[in-house]
Amino acid sequence: MRTCIILLVLFSSALSFAQDKQLLLGETSYQKEQNAKFKEVLKSPLTEADRKTFKALDFFKFDSAYVVTANFKRTLNQTPFEMPTTTDRKPMYVKYGELSFVLKGKACKLSVYQNIELIKRAGYETHLFLPFIDETNGAESYGGGRYLDTSKPEGATMVLNFNEAYNPYCAYSPRYSCPVVPLENALEVKVEAGVKSYDKH
Repeated sequence: MRTCIILLVLFSSALSFAQDKQLLLGETSYQKEQNAKFKEVLKSPLTEADRKTFKALDFFKFDSAYVVTANFKRTLNQTPFEMPTTTDRKPMYVKYGELSFVLKGKACKLSVYQNIELIKRAGYETHLFLPFIDETNGAESYGGGRYLDTSKPEGATMVLNFNEAYNPYCAYSPRYSCPVVPLENALEVKVEAGVKSYDKH
């Protein structure tokens, strides 16, 4: 009888560990990478206390409907501007182009930007920044909006995968300074994809 109890306890512990491991790994390769990064001391935006109890980010379920092909229009001769952030820091950005697409039957348009300093760094020469707000903000997702990272397109279209939308780091710790999403990038549709709002509990 005692042996059975011990085996039952061991089985329950193994099952719990497997469930926690599966939660940490995530559903997609992107989710796995994000969860692993948030556990790493040098890469995680979490405070030390939050990182020690962190298991996994909460994501919307992957939905291919949120992988869209957008028409890309290059916006030339744009004047660089100071993008407001959650602190006094004001990095210089320039509007690089406009993206038009249909999401859940709704015609949408977003502007995509370049960080003037970031593109000078090796490996970021083609980097584009796509911040947006949508109708999940403040409920299912972070109230300040979310971001997508992408690259300069080679043609007239660009694939946007909103399943990889992520929160600004200031959603996890006040020590970060995060760009405020420009009002022109407000989507009048629910983007039920990507990471949800962070609940440390």
